[in-house]
Amino acid sequence: MKTFDIKSAGQTVAEAQYDLENILKMMKQEVAIKIIHGYGSHGVGGKIKHMTHHVLNECMTRKRISGFLPGEATTSLMGFDQLIHRYLQILKQDSDFHRGNDGITYVFFR
Repeated sequence: MKTFDIKSAGQTVAEAQYDLENILKMMKQEVAIKIIHGYGSHGVGGKIKHMTHHVLNECMTRKRISGFLPGEATTSLMGFDQLIHRYLQILKQDSDFHRGNDGITYVFFR
Protein backbone atom coordinates (compact mmCIF):
# COMPACT_ATOMS: atom_id res chain seq x y z
CA MET A 1 0.00 0.00 0.00
CA LYS A 2 1.39 3.38 -0.98
CA THR A 3 1.66 6.01 1.75
CA PHE A 4 1.42 9.77 1.31
CA ASP A 5 2.30 12.33 3.98
CA ILE A 6 0.38 15.59 3.54
CA LYS A 7 1.25 17.18 6.87
CA SER A 8 4.97 16.81 7.63
CA ALA A 9 6.13 19.56 5.28
CA GLY A 10 4.43 22.19 7.47
CA GLN A 11 1.85 22.92 4.81
CA THR A 12 -1.21 25.05 5.19
CA VAL A 13 -4.60 23.37 5.00
CA ALA A 14 -5.06 24.69 1.45
CA GLU A 15 -1.68 23.30 0.34
CA ALA A 16 -2.44 19.94 1.96
CA GLN A 17 -5.85 19.85 0.25
CA TYR A 18 -4.25 20.57 -3.12
CA ASP A 19 -1.80 17.71 -2.56
CA LEU A 20 -4.55 15.35 -1.38
CA GLU A 21 -6.73 16.03 -4.41
CA ASN A 22 -3.78 15.40 -6.75
CA ILE A 23 -2.89 12.18 -4.92
CA LEU A 24 -6.46 10.94 -5.26
CA LYS A 25 -6.45 11.68 -9.00
CA MET A 26 -3.10 9.96 -9.56
CA MET A 27 -3.82 6.90 -7.41
CA LYS A 28 -7.31 6.02 -8.61
CA GLN A 29 -5.95 2.83 -10.20
CA GLU A 30 -4.77 1.56 -6.79
CA VAL A 31 -6.93 -0.54 -4.51
CA ALA A 32 -5.91 1.31 -1.35
CA ILE A 33 -3.57 4.05 -0.14
CA LYS A 34 -2.68 5.48 3.26
CA ILE A 35 -2.75 9.20 3.96
CA ILE A 36 -0.75 10.62 6.86
CA HIS A 37 -2.49 13.82 7.94
CA GLY A 38 -1.56 14.08 11.60
CA TYR A 39 -3.85 14.63 14.52
CA GLY A 40 -3.10 18.20 15.49
CA SER A 41 -0.59 19.58 17.94
CA HIS A 42 -3.17 20.03 20.71
CA GLY A 43 -4.43 16.44 20.61
CA VAL A 44 -7.97 17.34 19.63
CA GLY A 45 -7.86 16.64 15.91
CA GLY A 46 -6.11 18.86 13.43
CA LYS A 47 -7.38 21.04 10.63
CA ILE A 48 -5.64 18.91 7.99
CA LYS A 49 -7.30 15.77 9.37
CA HIS A 50 -10.73 17.41 9.27
CA MET A 51 -10.12 18.69 5.74
CA THR A 52 -8.98 15.22 4.66
CA HIS A 53 -12.16 13.56 5.92
CA HIS A 54 -14.31 16.31 4.39
CA VAL A 55 -12.66 15.85 0.96
CA LEU A 56 -12.98 12.06 1.23
CA ASN A 57 -16.68 12.34 2.13
CA GLU A 58 -17.20 14.45 -1.00
CA CYS A 59 -15.28 11.87 -3.07
CA MET A 60 -17.53 9.11 -1.74
CA THR A 61 -20.62 11.12 -2.64
CA ARG A 62 -19.28 11.53 -6.18
CA LYS A 63 -18.29 7.82 -6.26
CA ARG A 64 -14.61 8.68 -6.85
CA ILE A 65 -13.64 6.36 -3.98
CA SER A 66 -15.25 3.29 -2.43
CA GLY A 67 -14.68 4.51 1.09
CA PHE A 68 -12.18 5.56 3.71
CA LEU A 69 -11.19 4.31 7.13
CA PRO A 70 -9.89 6.64 9.84
CA GLY A 71 -6.95 5.09 11.69
CA GLU A 72 -8.74 5.28 15.02
CA ALA A 73 -11.54 3.10 13.64
CA THR A 74 -9.22 0.09 13.51
CA THR A 75 -9.33 -0.35 17.30
CA SER A 76 -12.81 0.80 18.27
CA LEU A 77 -16.33 0.27 17.02
CA MET A 78 -17.11 3.23 14.81
CA GLY A 79 -19.32 1.70 12.12
CA PHE A 80 -16.57 0.72 9.67
CA ASP A 81 -16.82 -3.05 10.20
CA GLN A 82 -17.97 -3.87 6.65
CA LEU A 83 -15.21 -1.77 5.11
CA ILE A 84 -12.58 -3.38 7.34
CA HIS A 85 -13.85 -6.85 6.47
CA ARG A 86 -13.88 -6.07 2.75
CA TYR A 87 -10.27 -4.82 2.72
CA LEU A 88 -8.85 -6.85 5.62
CA GLN A 89 -6.21 -8.66 3.56
CA ILE A 90 -4.77 -5.34 2.38
CA LEU A 91 -5.05 -3.66 5.79
CA LYS A 92 -3.29 -6.49 7.63
CA GLN A 93 -0.17 -5.82 5.56
CA ASP A 94 0.15 -2.28 6.97
CA SER A 95 2.13 -1.75 10.18
CA ASP A 96 -0.32 0.91 11.42
CA PHE A 97 -3.35 -1.36 11.19
CA HIS A 98 -4.75 -2.14 14.66
CA ARG A 99 -2.75 0.65 16.30
CA GLY A 100 -5.62 3.11 16.45
CA ASN A 101 -3.50 5.82 14.85
CA ASP A 102 -5.60 9.01 14.73
CA GLY A 103 -3.10 10.62 12.36
CA ILE A 104 -3.76 8.38 9.36
CA THR A 105 -6.64 7.48 7.06
CA TYR A 106 -6.88 4.61 4.60
CA VAL A 107 -8.55 5.34 1.25
CA PHE A 108 -10.13 2.61 -0.90
CA PHE A 109 -10.77 2.99 -4.61
CA ARG A 110 -12.42 -0.28 -5.65
